Amino acid sequence: YKNEAITLILSEVRHLSPGGQVVGGQGVEAELRDIATARPSEEELRRWVAMSALPVRKFFNTSGLRYKALGLKEKLGGMSDEEMIRLLATDGMLVKRPLLVAGACVRVGFRPGEWSEVLHAF
Repeated sequence: YKNEAITLILSEVRHLSPGGQVVGGQGVEAELRDIATARPSEEELRRWVAMSALPVRKFFNTSGLRYKALGLKEKLGGMSDEEMIRLLATDGMLVKRPLLVAGACVRVGFRPGEWSEVLHAF
């Protein structure tokens, strides 16, 4: 993994999340990406979902105001994976954060043990 890029996707880069501290603590350099201004594309989301082996719905920020305002809790069950990916790509604030993309690994949400394990490979 040594030559592969690490991307840490946050809601606001200037307010580094706990996940960012793990990246720094591991001595690993990462691209910090503000999801509000550089939202993921449909192509990126498809790739990340495939790499994570998680269902698309796990990529939704279920605690977010936009998720709640759109009533997505009730709507996601009737949507296809492709419809959910298209929706996620329209608004970065719908995407669960932080999101760690490290080589072929994708981690959604912050779990210190998992992140440390992934970053140790770098």
